[in-house]
Amino acid sequence: MWDREGTSYTVRPMRIGILGGTGPAGRALAVRLASVGFDTVVGSRSAERAAEICQGLLAEWPDHELPLSGAANPGAAACDVVVVATPWDAAASTAASVADELAGKVVISMANALAKMGREFQPLVPSRGSIAAAVQAAVPQALVSGALHHVPAHDLGNLNQPVDCDVLVCSDHPEATATTMEVMDKLPGVRSLDAGALSYASPVETFTAVLLQLNVRYKTRVAVRFTGLGLEGG
Repeated sequence: MWDREGTSYTVRPMRIGILGGTGPAGRALAVRLASVGFDTVVGSRSAERAAEICQGLLAEWPDHELPLSGAANPGAAACDVVVVATPWDAAASTAASVADELAGKVVISMANALAKMGREFQPLVPSRGSIAAAVQAAVPQALVSGALHHVPAHDLGNLNQPVDCDVLVCSDHPEATATTMEVMDKLPGVRSLDAGALSYASPVETFTAVLLQLNVRYKTRVAVRFTGLGLEGG
C-alpha cells in the first residue's frame, strides 16, 4: 500500500460498508477504499444490483487488487464502519432501516441537501440543520460523523490520480471523529481535518452548493484545500 508521498503504510483491518453504494458517490468511494486495502461492501436495496456494481468496478480496474463485495443494505450495515452514500432525501430513512445493525458503530454521512434551479445549485437546510444530524437522530445509538461533502465523485473514483483535497470531519463523538479521520487519511491526496461538533455539518454541507456553482462557472471540478494550519500537506 502507499500514501500521498508514495511511501508504504499498513491499513488497520476494517470492513467498511456503504449504504446506497450503487450511486455515483457510493461507487467512487467503494473503489477508492478498496484500492487502499479496506475490505469494502457495496450495499443496495438489491443484493443483485450491488453484486453487479462490484463486477463492473472490478472490470473497470483490472490492474488493481480490490477487496470488493456486494450485499443488501443490512449486510453492508453489519460492517465495522458504515458510510451512508444514498441521495440526501433517503439518508435518514435508509439508516433507520438498519438501526439495529448500526448501533454502537461509526456511521459516516456524506450527503448534501441540494436543489438545482436552472443552472444554479441551491442548498436546502433540513429541519435538523444538516443531513448528518438527521442521520444521527434516525440512529441515536450510532456514532455519526459528517465527511466527504466536498470531494468530487469523479476524482474520488479515478484510481489513476490522487484525490487532492481536504476533508472536513464533524461529529459529537470523539471515536467517530478519530476513526473517520483515520480512514480519510489513507486515501491518496486526502488530508482530514477535525471541524468540530456535528452542528458544524450544516455550513459544511451547504458550502457544497458554492463549489458546484464554481464548477459550472469555470467548467471544472473544484475541491477544497485549507492553508495556514501548519500541518503536513497544508
